[in-house]
Amino acid sequence: MKKKQSEKSGSELFEVVLTNNEEISPGVHVISFNRTFDFLPGQAIKIAVDKEHPPRIYSICSGNKEREVRILFSVKEDGFLTPKLSGMIPGETILVSEPYGRFIGTEEKAWFISTGTGIAPFYSMIQSGLTKNKTLIHGARYLNQFYFEDDLEWLLGENYIRCCSRESSCDIRQQRVTDYIDAVHELPAVKYYLCGNPAMVVEVRDLLIDRGVPFEKIIAEIYF
Repeated sequence: MKKKQSEKSGSELFEVVLTNNEEISPGVHVISFNRTFDFLPGQAIKIAVDKEHPPRIYSICSGNKEREVRILFSVKEDGFLTPKLSGMIPGETILVSEPYGRFIGTEEKAWFISTGTGIAPFYSMIQSGLTKNKTLIHGARYLNQFYFEDDLEWLLGENYIRCCSRESSCDIRQQRVTDYIDAVHELPAVKYYLCGNPAMVVEVRDLLIDRGVPFEKIIAEIYF
């Protein structure tokens, strides 16, 4: 999942060796490497495949106590980095930075709202044990885009809500994320974390504000 480059980390890039590269859905991959640093759930790293091309920013998609670091991304056919990453095999090296960022999960009550590969930081938070008083609203166009849904359903139970706009299935609401939120009679007094494509983030943010959620209770991260 590529993140908007909105802040500087100042970190130097260093080499890591890939341990796995799995295509979990058409055009969507998870790459892994052994963890050599600590991080806070929700943080990101920079990734590059050489020193000639600028790195891109991706959220960590694994728990902060796991042996390996995982990164979720979708292949952009007209891009440089993701087509190369998608074709790499275990044993090859990539360049990464130390983790950084302020999109960090806490023990506070919260709603996590995600679409597409924007699920990555929330999956990291949940895999790191941040499940108490958390509700995850996961939106997708198609059923095969609910990445990690089995794990999420096991860990969150009825607090894992899937909204699919173009297909239907048992236990999945056939509606957009915004439709689900707008239909909630009284929104809870919690923090709202938004992560996904820019249109969704802006639309949900505006909807929450219109529904009376204070701006400071909305924490947003935009991905492209």
